[in-house]
Amino acid sequence: MDFCYSSVRVHDEFEKLINRLHPPRVTIDNESHKNATLIKVDSANKRGSLLEVAQVLNDVNLIIRRAYISSDGQWFMDVFHVTDECGNKVYGDEIAEQIQQSLNPRFQSMERSVDLQSAAEHTTIELLGRDRPGLLSEVFAVLTDLKCNVVGAEVWTHNSRMASVIYITDEANRSPIDDPDRLATIKQLLLYVLKGNREWRSANTAVSIGSTHTQRRLHQIMYADRDYDNKNEDSMTNERTKPLVTIENCVEKGYTVVNVSCPDRPKLLFDTVCTITDMQYVIFHGIIVAEGPEAEQEYYIRHMDGRPISLEAERQRVIHCLEAAIKRRSSEGIRLELCSDDRVGLLSDVTRIFRENGLSVTRAEVATRGTQAVNIFYVTDASGDPVKSETIEAVRKEIGLTILHVKNETCSTSPPQQSGRFSLGRLFRSGSEKFLYNLGLIKSCS
Repeated sequence: MDFCYSSVRVHDEFEKLINRLHPPRVTIDNESHKNATLIKVDSANKRGSLLEVAQVLNDVNLIIRRAYISSDGQWFMDVFHVTDECGNKVYGDEIAEQIQQSLNPRFQSMERSVDLQSAAEHTTIELLGRDRPGLLSEVFAVLTDLKCNVVGAEVWTHNSRMASVIYITDEANRSPIDDPDRLATIKQLLLYVLKGNREWRSANTAVSIGSTHTQRRLHQIMYADRDYDNKNEDSMTNERTKPLVTIENCVEKGYTVVNVSCPDRPKLLFDTVCTITDMQYVIFHGIIVAEGPEAEQEYYIRHMDGRPISLEAERQRVIHCLEAAIKRRSSEGIRLELCSDDRVGLLSDVTRIFRENGLSVTRAEVATRGTQAVNIFYVTDASGDPVKSETIEAVRKEIGLTILHVKNETCSTSPPQQSGRFSLGRLFRSGSEKFLYNLGLIKSCS
């Protein structure tokens, strides 16, 4: 036991020494590319570094047009071609500072929570259960009845399951709720709502004081619930939008090659990197191209002990998990944006109106900025039929035409797509690693 503890301490001290001698370097380059900003990250290599960087880019809502990922021994270099949500270049030093902090061990214990109050100012609730029309309305109604104020939340649905992370405070004093008896009551009543009147698969609630990375936690909750078990998935899944994931082994280099092809959307890179990392694989090299409507991703991975994937059952599991990770955040339905003065019970009232008009929420993002509530809902018809425009207008009139708006997904077209697909596989198979070295993507070509 003492030996193991000493080994961990020695390893930690060695990591700190490496970071002091070679701190992470992040450069923002707006000169090299006409249509995108290049973010270059060069740092000591340790497990999870790529996910930390992807998490920052995800949190600041950057669109990744291309990415080159390479780790070589103790070092890694990542190059990201990014724009903002409207296709413009990105300026300022804030992003570089955030990435450097995420890779610095002194800051890694400080979890980030986007658009929410600090960890000391709210209580976190995690929910998991079978999705059904009106479920979210019932959840928010219970919280309102229990004198809880929702300051932020994110809700995902996939494969007939619903997962959410909700941040609440006490209605009266807007402080975290830490009374054990009250927390137990909140958990119990929410569990009744999640279970409903039937015996479904497991429903779970968890309550804690503090912060988490909301979207990564949602991936973990749904992965643990095995939502990737697609034998339960809706047979009406649109084949055109279904992700295509293939896996093969690069025998000569000892890697497993994962290829992902699917319609492009924001935060796709984070979703795939998060899933591969949480499944206990290491990404050594990769390339992402998303300069048109389709995104292509290629990753070279191994187990943490250096082995490639060898069993067909494991190969199929990785395929299903990546498909699920991509589809969890799919924006199914009509996007509605609500911006108004925040008040207790607002979410309960809004989701009740959705339910009464036959709308079902497939995904939601709830945030409080100062005194303003800024919420996004994706809604579908609860009966499975296309949502009628008159239904949406009736909902808008009831909630407020100046408060609730129908929004498009993008505010500009994508940059022109470049012809040809760059593949690391062709480079590895042709022995052209020197090309990657000359690009600055790997440290050694020996």
